[in-house]
Amino acid sequence: MATPPSKTRATSLFFSPAMAAPPRKPLPLLFFSISLPFLLLLLFLVFLLSHTTFTILVCPLLPRSPSRSANATMNSTVAPAAATNLDVSMDNNTMQAFHVSPSPPPSLPVPPPPPPPVKTTNNKKASTKRNKSILKLLVKQTSRTRRFAARAAELFEPPSPQRPCAGRFFMTWLSPLEQFGRREPLVVETVFRWHPDACLLIASDTMDSAGGSDKLRPFLDRGFRVAAASPDMAYLLGGTPAQEWLGTVRRGEVGPGSVPLGQNLSNLLRLALLYKFGGVYLDADVVVLRPLSGLRNAIGAQAVDAATGDWIRLNNAVMVFDQGHPMLREFIAEFATTFDGSKWGHNGPYLVSRVAARVRHQLPELGVTVLPPQAFYPVDWNKIVGLFVAPKDAKEERWVKAKMDNIKGESFGIHLWNRESRSLEMEEGSVIGRLISDGCLFCNSSVG
Repeated sequence: MATPPSKTRATSLFFSPAMAAPPRKPLPLLFFSISLPFLLLLLFLVFLLSHTTFTILVCPLLPRSPSRSANATMNSTVAPAAATNLDVSMDNNTMQAFHVSPSPPPSLPVPPPPPPPVKTTNNKKASTKRNKSILKLLVKQTSRTRRFAARAAELFEPPSPQRPCAGRFFMTWLSPLEQFGRREPLVVETVFRWHPDACLLIASDTMDSAGGSDKLRPFLDRGFRVAAASPDMAYLLGGTPAQEWLGTVRRGEVGPGSVPLGQNLSNLLRLALLYKFGGVYLDADVVVLRPLSGLRNAIGAQAVDAATGDWIRLNNAVMVFDQGHPMLREFIAEFATTFDGSKWGHNGPYLVSRVAARVRHQLPELGVTVLPPQAFYPVDWNKIVGLFVAPKDAKEERWVKAKMDNIKGESFGIHLWNRESRSLEMEEGSVIGRLISDGCLFCNSSVG
């Protein structure tokens, strides 16, 4: 028989096999092992209760950080969003901010542009109808378009003893008449505020109407020379590189594309007007801040390289050119050869940028000046909202005053970027409100 292990034998010296029992744990250790699950459960309940109490009762009483407050109210109303942009733009180096806009702090990113409005069925029908009306300006003449040349001559070359125009200004308006609202006449006021003896021709089929005459009546009654005329595209494009392009459109060989036709036609029309007559072209959302008579063959940069200071993008919202300038001819040729009706900006700002980039080193020989962004675009499109907001406290008042001083000191005008700001009200005391008030002629006009 096998001998049992020594340990078993040692144990049997004190206990018999019948009396042997497992060793017992000490009492405190036994109590702890039994109560441990209950203690853990109790601690979890206490933590859950305290967290819930803190969230419900204490959190609402704590001050919220600017970034969370801004993000929480960004989507509620337009005014809080505008205030956020205003605060984001504030800094102690305002004078430098207009040369090269600084990047926003990481904690307060500039919000992306709002999505385009959802088109309803009625909007689509109206847009389609408007496109057809504008297409008629391209494909055929009407009794009104046939009078365009005579209307322009009557405005720009009045018979003696009437005084000649001290400068020719142009705008285009290929939108519905009702959209020429309160803001556009205020912009026209700033033109005549600084150029009282100038002449303004608005190329527009909708403003060339009884309703359009009513909108311009306050200027005509005060002796300012402004006229709206339906553009004659065959007359304006005759002898230009776009003459053949117009023929292809009339033969149905070029489609209008998905971008509203009025936008693309306006890009060509402004070039043709300047090439035919010479003068200053302004978008209807550019507020003039000082005389432009000192500018010649000039176009404004919208953006520059922060490292080199060289322009990287131009904009065609303001252009000043002599009649028949070769740069304008290059722009028109580019439009005719690269037209794409489905790319936003391709036939406008990007077009002038492409052409100018190709001949960048020849610009001095052509006598063309590229003005810095602060000339007409001191505030970029994604920051314009803040300039429509009135200051709420002393800090914001100081910021508004600094912006005013900087813009008025360095800019010839300011582009309002109607695509982003059309739905905004110009609050009294805001930067834009004050700039408009400083340039108004009929200062009893409502601002909006």
